[in-house]
Amino acid sequence: MAAESSRLPERIDRDAPVFAISVAARLAGMHPQTLRTYDRLGLVSPRRTSGRGRRYSPRDVDRLRMVQHLSQVEGINLEGIHRILQMQDLVEDLQAQVRDLEERLRQALVAPAGSRFFTADPSGGVRMGSSVGRPHPPRALTGR
Repeated sequence: MAAESSRLPERIDRDAPVFAISVAARLAGMHPQTLRTYDRLGLVSPRRTSGRGRRYSPRDVDRLRMVQHLSQVEGINLEGIHRILQMQDLVEDLQAQVRDLEERLRQALVAPAGSRFFTADPSGGVRMGSSVGRPHPPRALTGR
């Protein structure tokens, strides 16, 4: 049993806040004060411990390295870097939404024809439902 509990997880959580500022700075090849500055500017915002200490994730360290590359190699100023990071975050969010929609579409396509219907929730989100257990499933709208 002991060997089983000491096994590493199959997938490391890239968002787990595991590194103290000194470790993250060393991993990113920076001075800890630079990390504090980047946090203050909103470029890389680590999570906080209950005592307000910063904790960086592996994803944060990658982001720190990217900020350093954009600044030192590409010559981009910090405001430009901030905008690039915002756009990158937006692209990642949109990619996640596309993956979610693709999965929903895949599920809809494999469901039996009589059991597929979609509803809108109060916030405008679209949900795929099932007619199982319903006396009269919603009818599909017909085209013109």
